[in-house]
Amino acid sequence: MSLVANTFSALSGGGAGLIQFPVLIFLGLSFSIALATHKVASVALGMGAVLRYMSTNKLEQQFVLLMLIAGIPGVVLGGYWILFIPDKIAILALGILTGGLGLYSIFKPTLGQNYSPKNRDRVAYIYGGVVLFLLGILNGSLTSGTGLFVTLWLVAWFGMDYQRAVAYTLILVGLFWNGAGAITLGLLSEIHWEWLPALLLGSLIGGYMGSHLAIKHGNRWIKRAFEVVTLLISIKLISVSLS
Repeated sequence: MSLVANTFSALSGGGAGLIQFPVLIFLGLSFSIALATHKVASVALGMGAVLRYMSTNKLEQQFVLLMLIAGIPGVVLGGYWILFIPDKIAILALGILTGGLGLYSIFKPTLGQNYSPKNRDRVAYIYGGVVLFLLGILNGSLTSGTGLFVTLWLVAWFGMDYQRAVAYTLILVGLFWNGAGAITLGLLSEIHWEWLPALLLGSLIGGYMGSHLAIKHGNRWIKRAFEVVTLLISIKLISVSLS
């Protein structure tokens, strides 16, 4: 389960929680314990991506700092808030927004196919950072598909192609944002340690395999995978929220 979820996530730029998080609940964990356990396991996704992207992509320092400084405080805040917010309303809203991402990408055929840098002045970085902070809150509080929001934001606002944006998402969101979320939820909730070895191994191998497929097949495949995963996540979230 973890291997399949994280392979698709690494290929499309997010969405491991679509499979992994609901299955943890189905296997008997409570919402908060499943969320904390999933967050810890997701860190290995970032590690697997680092191993594959390390030799092929050079991350730009300004984007690394922007995503860390803007995103991690949001993740910590979201991890605290989720314990007090009714999840069904939040999940329904996230499902609608996630479906909107997929439809937006479908109706923009050239989106993310070429690297066309834009919005690189100070004001644009600040605006981009504010949005990343808000996405960090989503990442800390909900599990399914929030990395996809980051991927599309990097493509739409900063002009990255999908392959480059996925690399940033997998490494910085997968490793650092999820790491911060895991620590926050681990302190506030409980982690089911007995299942973590299998989850971590699946995340690590899946992160590497998905990143390999993304590098091998390029932007067109990533775009299609992104669209499929966002629409599947949207359907899943909306159905869960209405059940």
